[in-house]
Amino acid sequence: MHVPTSPRALNCAAIVSTSIAAAVAALCAAAPAFAQQAAAQVLAPVVITGARFDSDPAFAPIGATVIGADAIRRAGVSDVNQAIRKIGGVYGRQNLDGSPDFGLDLRGFGTNSSQNLVVLVDGVRLSESEQVNAALSTIAIETVERIEIVRGGSSVLYGEGATGGVINIITKRAAAAGAAHGTLFAEAGQLGLREGRATIAQAWNGFALDASIGALNTDNYRDNNGFRSRNFSGGAQWQVGNGRAGVRVSATRQDMRLPGSLTQAQFEANPEQSNTPKDFGSLDTDRYTAFVEQKLAGFDVAAELSHRERTARASYDFGSFVSASEYRGRQTQFSPRVRKFTQSDLFGGVVNETVAGVDLIRWSRDTDSSFSLAEATQRSKAVYVRNELKWNDAHQTRVALGVRRELFDKRSNDPAPFTTATYAVKQDQNAWEVQASTMPLARLTVHAKAGQSYRVANVDDNAATSVANAPLKPQTSHDLELGASYAAAYASVAVRAFRHELDNEIFYDPTAGAFGANTNLDPTRRQGVEVDASVTLAQDWTLNGHYRHVDARFTSGPNDGLDMVMVPKNVVSARLAWTPSRGHSVDVGAQWVDSQRYGSDFDNSCSTRMASYTTLDARYGLRLGAWELAVSGLNLADKQYTSNAFGCRSGIYAADGRQVKFSGRYDF
Repeated sequence: MHVPTSPRALNCAAIVSTSIAAAVAALCAAAPAFAQQAAAQVLAPVVITGARFDSDPAFAPIGATVIGADAIRRAGVSDVNQAIRKIGGVYGRQNLDGSPDFGLDLRGFGTNSSQNLVVLVDGVRLSESEQVNAALSTIAIETVERIEIVRGGSSVLYGEGATGGVINIITKRAAAAGAAHGTLFAEAGQLGLREGRATIAQAWNGFALDASIGALNTDNYRDNNGFRSRNFSGGAQWQVGNGRAGVRVSATRQDMRLPGSLTQAQFEANPEQSNTPKDFGSLDTDRYTAFVEQKLAGFDVAAELSHRERTARASYDFGSFVSASEYRGRQTQFSPRVRKFTQSDLFGGVVNETVAGVDLIRWSRDTDSSFSLAEATQRSKAVYVRNELKWNDAHQTRVALGVRRELFDKRSNDPAPFTTATYAVKQDQNAWEVQASTMPLARLTVHAKAGQSYRVANVDDNAATSVANAPLKPQTSHDLELGASYAAAYASVAVRAFRHELDNEIFYDPTAGAFGANTNLDPTRRQGVEVDASVTLAQDWTLNGHYRHVDARFTSGPNDGLDMVMVPKNVVSARLAWTPSRGHSVDVGAQWVDSQRYGSDFDNSCSTRMASYTTLDARYGLRLGAWELAVSGLNLADKQYTSNAFGCRSGIYAADGRQVKFSGRYDF
């Protein structure tokens, strides 16, 4: 979630190899100690969106993690963001506005993780030209068919901001013609939590309708941190020859209280307190989408047209005056593409998939506030092509090559005094990728990826730069990944070693200018290892584990060799699930997060670090026919910790304390 930036918000944002080889070896040796559920996810015969088209599982994204609807139901997660963190093992940083949309971090990009990750729903991009987390909690979890997580540079297919990776949420398609079906869900718990959701779908021959509504009220853990959300989504689909077409409308209304940051002393005295009891904000979003998929003359063609309207408001009370702001943003996307399959009998049979497409995006925003009157626009147009070969032999070898060219036209005019947001600039970026995978042994797959990805500064980045009215340079990354996965009947393990060499990384630097500014950093690097593993311990018992090690540091300039800020070197999570056939289910999870540098500690001079922490959660569910009753708990040990601290022992946002919830779900 994101609210307009005020002077206070800007200040808060400011305050906001050998080891790899050893880790890989240790975790590969421990692989038999992990679970079947991940193996089932890897091997399950689901249709997976590969090169931006529905495709055979043989063309699943190389090295991807897939979370199916069955795994989501077994875990009992209540929203998409939670599913990505708990089941997918993705590290999340609690949102500052009290919403359930944690900032998701692939590959250790810290406070800028959301801008280095592309999120899509049914192929429509939610990551936009602002410093904002994708509002995944507004997607009814009951409508999700699967979630695909592709880690690492993916700019060829998905454009700017995909250096950390891509998360694609695929919703369920219309069922066969028949009676209406759906779900009713209600949950209540501590901290004033009240949530309700309802979904319904009806299909006829060649036509289907669906709708979902949701409401969430919570006081949250801290004072002045209440959050309220209302959302609706409705769609229609038609069978059209050998394809389909559809439309969807969604609307979200969110209101939030803003508790502000604390010093270390305040946090230790009372982490629930707020120093900003009168600050608040709101966010209204409407989205309209149309899509078509069709087979024409041996080609697959597809396109999406999406338009989004957003209004964000905020009010910050400074005692002697109140700073109010309103942002009105619009974005339109059009993404046509085409795919061609060909097959040859050479070398035992070779399948060739060629995908080409165009992405056109037009974005604009008007600001009305006490500190800015900016009118900003950004237009981009991109063309890409990707070709993949797959050999149908025992090794199932795959080789993919892709390139992308994207042009950006960015303009902003701000007549308000003391701003740095007037500019007009055109920028261009290129991306490329080479990927390969093969099976040297039965059940063992190895893969390699290399490429170049990029990110361009958004309107919020360029609103506060160290040089007045000078937009930032594009960020580029040279990406490399080596991986292996093994899946047997009762166990699986996947290991990925990666490196990202970044030039002109876009980041907030508290040492730039008089008060700090957004800037292009000296060269930086992210390198590390990720491990996903699972094993069946006994009948009905499975254990899943995820490990991430990231070494994030400067590689040149005055801070050469020093750690990047707010990136934990190690994150370990594990989940134990019991799912007997008698309707009972138990899911218990633990996560340990390593210590990390404070957000302003670019020179690594702060005498302390943000403390490491461990959290525990659990859920028990009982199914009685069409009903499921459950009790769940978060942060069961009531650990006092933070994943956001933007200054040295200051700028601290306390994370939630213990919360127990009771829920009921009815399927019809």
